[in-house]
Amino acid sequence: MSVTVFLLLVALCAQGGNGQEGAETQRRGHVSVIIVGGTGDLAKKYLWQGFFQLYVNQAGSGNTFSFYGGGLSPADKATPVLFDNLKAVNCSKDVSKERCALLKEQFLRLAKYRQLKTLEDYQGLGKHIEQQLQEEGMTEAGRLFYLSVPAFSYADIAEKINSSCRPPSGAWLRVVLEKPFGHDFRSAQVLASQLGNSLKDKEMYRIDHYLGKQVVSKILPFRIENKKFLEPIWNRHHIERVEIVLKETLDCKGRISFYDQYGVIRDVLQNHLTEVMTLLTMKLPVNISNSEEVLQNKLQVFRFLLPLGKDQAVIGQYQAYKSEVQQELNKTKDHVSLTPTFAAVLAHIDDPQYEGVPVLLMSGKMLDERVGYARILFKNDVFCLQNHNSVHCKPKQIVFYFGHGNLQYPAILVSKNLFKPALTDNEWKEVTEHKDVTVLGLPISDYYVQTPIQQREAYAELISHIFAGDKNSFISTENLLASWGLWTPLLSGLGSSFPRIYPGGADNGDLLNVQVKGKDISYISKEVIIGLDQMGDTSARGFQVMQGKFRSADMVSAWTEELVERLAADMQEAAETAVRDGGVFHLALSGGSSPLALFHRLALHHFTFPWSNTHVWMVDERCVPLTEPESNFRNLHDHLLQHVRIPYYNIHPMPVQLNQRLCVEEDGGAQLYEKELSKLVNDSRFHFVLLGVGYDGHTASLFPGGKVNEHGKTLVALTESPAKPHQRMSLTFNAINRAHRVAVLVMGKSKHEMVTQLSRIKDNTTKWPVTGVKPANGRLVWYIDYDALLG
Repeated sequence: MSVTVFLLLVALCAQGGNGQEGAETQRRGHVSVIIVGGTGDLAKKYLWQGFFQLYVNQAGSGNTFSFYGGGLSPADKATPVLFDNLKAVNCSKDVSKERCALLKEQFLRLAKYRQLKTLEDYQGLGKHIEQQLQEEGMTEAGRLFYLSVPAFSYADIAEKINSSCRPPSGAWLRVVLEKPFGHDFRSAQVLASQLGNSLKDKEMYRIDHYLGKQVVSKILPFRIENKKFLEPIWNRHHIERVEIVLKETLDCKGRISFYDQYGVIRDVLQNHLTEVMTLLTMKLPVNISNSEEVLQNKLQVFRFLLPLGKDQAVIGQYQAYKSEVQQELNKTKDHVSLTPTFAAVLAHIDDPQYEGVPVLLMSGKMLDERVGYARILFKNDVFCLQNHNSVHCKPKQIVFYFGHGNLQYPAILVSKNLFKPALTDNEWKEVTEHKDVTVLGLPISDYYVQTPIQQREAYAELISHIFAGDKNSFISTENLLASWGLWTPLLSGLGSSFPRIYPGGADNGDLLNVQVKGKDISYISKEVIIGLDQMGDTSARGFQVMQGKFRSADMVSAWTEELVERLAADMQEAAETAVRDGGVFHLALSGGSSPLALFHRLALHHFTFPWSNTHVWMVDERCVPLTEPESNFRNLHDHLLQHVRIPYYNIHPMPVQLNQRLCVEEDGGAQLYEKELSKLVNDSRFHFVLLGVGYDGHTASLFPGGKVNEHGKTLVALTESPAKPHQRMSLTFNAINRAHRVAVLVMGKSKHEMVTQLSRIKDNTTKWPVTGVKPANGRLVWYIDYDALLG
């Protein structure tokens, strides 16, 4: 068993792709570009300029083009608006005025507006394209749809494109999607599923314009070009911290309806800054143009990131935001919004290369300057007794400077006391003449500075990648869900937290400065400049941890966060007692979503938990391979086991897969687990068993009507789920009720009705299996949060 567990853990940490090349093979021919939302703000500011730049670059390439601005308005109203936008496009400096004028005139002739509202409108567009190709005798290369519209309309438009606007076989289809891609893991999953019904993954290009910024797209090439310098120092022994910062001076006026739903974490940190973090910390790909390899290396970063809880974040809100919300959303004066406009989040990557290195992600509105950068600050092992201005005593850092701020232009800066970076890209140049400016504590003259020879706008860059079929700069479904998997628990935890109020601009002073202590982050200043009256009635959160009785057993109740803290503390106390008395602690954990907050708490805060003396067992397991996301063990591994120092031979997954098949009774998996349990656990009595309760009253995998009383004296059995009639493996009542201590964790408003029912009924294990949990010589404690208890 121990060898099996070891191989499984290795497999979970080393899953990879099969090396599919990034860019598709391009065939020459006619390309139809359709911007749905072609008269909108984004199209006006960036998209038409980007597509004009593409047209200029493709002149003479053998491709021909048609451009369509699509929208809901009738053509007579929208056409003048579209052409006002189109007339604003310009050529880059390397194109002569005469040539630019000619290309612009051609571009305007190739563009037209089409109403795209109904299925018939999309059918009409498809027929129009086919007719144009036929009349002019052109071969179709592909169709590019850019959806510059709200995300709620993506699925409907994708369905219309799929049913009526697909190009014929041999031509490509590319559909570009703008963020937001959902607002949490579940909504992103639903959207991905809806889009997957109409489009193939290779046809979808989820755009994050930060990946089109020249400095951001240069991070991986820079790391590869300077591998001989960076490889020895790109690790926890040399890196002091990583900072990824995006500061803005603007407020949210005019965007409140969007911003109040999303806030700064969803708007900036979950996408832009997270993508930069993965580029800085991922394992370098062997082939940078292999999009599958790049994706798998990014996903590896997410697997090693420690969970984010409330103690890993601080949030703020600029003072005028409240009145802006009231005005734009027509709210009353006592309306309070908890939406953060500033956030600083502390992440840690729990692998040998970056263990203990703090990664700070920070962004906010109404700050003192507009600037964006990623900084890797290195430890300095030199101590200067006298000449403190010596280059050796100054900070050692590499700065990926996205633009604005003191420097104005995008650049990569390397402290001269580190190394002189290689310059192998003919699109970049070294800057040797410097203005008298300071960048992050150092005069610009103390850096080696590289900058693009020609600055290009991010959207234009990404549009060229879309046309080339290069997916490296876009967000895959797996990447998206991994990111939301990281951020959703934090967003849920912060849902009822009051952000610190700050005045905005230079007046913020020290209010938003933060400090890092261990795995936690907090504001340095304890000063609060606005009273609680600004934040509305907070009395509803006044409950403290409460103890009482539930179904004649002990009960602990509190708000979710305090409840999880109490349960984690009780579990650690039980572990320390067991280890002190007998040298070992046997812990059985159930599956489901309820324990995730507990796992995060244990991983992030209980550093003295005696993991080296703890054996972790499973209460139940689904009949799926242990590497599948549906597996309870996989859930436990991803959220707890990989983040704590526990010997692999102390981990005991249930053997649901034997002889290359799942939960076959003749294979004797349940008997094998029972034999292992009886051998290692004294008198087969777990020290601590953690259970949850389903909406139907099931616990472990003991379901209503599932003949739960027929297992007799066995400790482990195969059981049936009525909702999904396939077998599961579960501890029996006999095993659960032998335990020294059993905790039943119940959380969330959706469980309130079930808790109410349980408080009234008598024991009935056929209908309500959880009523059969009655430790014979142990203690049962119900941990119920206020949402479940009070509704």
